[in-house]
Amino acid sequence: MAKAVTFQTVDENSAGQRLDNFLLNHLKGVPKSHVYRIVRAGEVRVNKGRADVAYRLELDDVVRIPPVRIAEAKPNPSAGAVSKAFSAGKPIPARGSSLDILFEDDALLAINKPAGMAVHGGSGISFGVIEGLRALRPDAKFLELVHRIDRETSGILLIAKKRSALTAMHAMLRGDTGDAIDKHYYAMVKGNWPDARRHVRTKLTKYVTASGERRVSADEDDGQESHTIVTRVEQLPGATLLDCEIKTGRTHQIRVHLSSLGFPIIGDDKYGDFALNKHAAAAKNGGLKRMFLHARLMSFAHPLNGNKMTIEAPLPKDLNRYIDYLRNI
Repeated sequence: MAKAVTFQTVDENSAGQRLDNFLLNHLKGVPKSHVYRIVRAGEVRVNKGRADVAYRLELDDVVRIPPVRIAEAKPNPSAGAVSKAFSAGKPIPARGSSLDILFEDDALLAINKPAGMAVHGGSGISFGVIEGLRALRPDAKFLELVHRIDRETSGILLIAKKRSALTAMHAMLRGDTGDAIDKHYYAMVKGNWPDARRHVRTKLTKYVTASGERRVSADEDDGQESHTIVTRVEQLPGATLLDCEIKTGRTHQIRVHLSSLGFPIIGDDKYGDFALNKHAAAAKNGGLKRMFLHARLMSFAHPLNGNKMTIEAPLPKDLNRYIDYLRNI
């Protein structure tokens, strides 16, 4: 940890970044709660004044970072698992290792994220993909998530390696430019999906249950506009494999759209058919112990050179195994 006060001048790679994320990058291993505490206490200064953790840094801002001493951290099983998956004896794994790198250049990194791994820490999870990457690449000046996918979802996750790439990708995601980002998912749903192709535009709203769990529901009165294009890929006994192209990026969008229409994703523990999920998890019934939702393809213009790119993530073995099981019923 830092042994004396340091002053960091914000460069172009950090301009626009939140103060808390900037500090987490410079104070490796310091818990987020501790970072928030020293900011609230006024120990961190920006241009000699107090600043909120959500303050967006500007080019040439000077950030005062105090000395930080914390107790030796106990081994974190989650962090160890991520490090093992990432490293395999190398700074970055080769294709075919536990965590596939699908694409990398000087602006972007595309990872084939496994199901069950959070993309970032928070909500009781101290270590996610982005924290793992930063730990394994301590010399990287900039690593930020371009977008997020659910912890239970596998597939393509994009990370920006430059601030300019991040802002360009976010502009495309917001629809501020003429370029669009196409995002396709595979989902296996309960029942026989009736249409070859359907536009689902059910409005969605977020809410919190009495137990504090965050959920999403269909709400045509007060919900946000949401759009998913659903294409039938294969009809199987009691189930349908679908391609879902999301035109908006609402939380749990595909899961709630399909469930609200009576076709829940198999293995979905929030919006699914729990009896069917339990049946599918049995070894003799395919052994599907996760949600069948996979971010399979992203297509977009490269944020820096404008070249058209298409990145694909193959289906994981467990999802292929479940498809084979259904085909052989």
